[in-house]
Amino acid sequence: MISLIAMVNYFDPKDTYFWTLLALIGFFGVLYYFKVHESVGKSLDARADAIRKELDDARRMREEAQQLLADYQRRSKEAEEEAKEIIAAAKREAETLAAETRRALAETLERRTKSAEEKIARAEAQAVGEVRAAAVDVALATAEKIMRAKVIGSEAEALIATSIRDLKGSLN
Repeated sequence: MISLIAMVNYFDPKDTYFWTLLALIGFFGVLYYFKVHESVGKSLDARADAIRKELDDARRMREEAQQLLADYQRRSKEAEEEAKEIIAAAKREAETLAAETRRALAETLERRTKSAEEKIARAEAQAVGEVRAAAVDVALATAEKIMRAKVIGSEAEALIATSIRDLKGSLN
């Protein structure tokens, strides 16, 4: 009951609360009459739709960005693998080329060594032949002098000629 009495005091035209309440009710009435609540609702609905659309766009862009990132990461990984394959192939080619170069160098060195040995052997054989020929010539000349001094006449001539022929045939 006390609260009912307290309420009646609010409807007293001499009280400022009464006029404040009446102004508030009138303000809400004017807002309702001009259908401000509908335009505010439409405005809030439009704003909510715009925000929802922006969120959908942002979600779609995020998904596209994730797809692009995944694509770039895949491409990067493929490029890295391809680079590793190229490097491995280049290393294999370099090793093969180095092995071929070593083999060719060894063959060339072996051929040159063999050629030098053959030249040395030919020069040695030629020098031995020249020394023998010189020794034969010296021996023949000495033998001829000795024989001329000891053997006289036509018999000496025939003996010298036969000896020279026999000596030349056996030394050469």
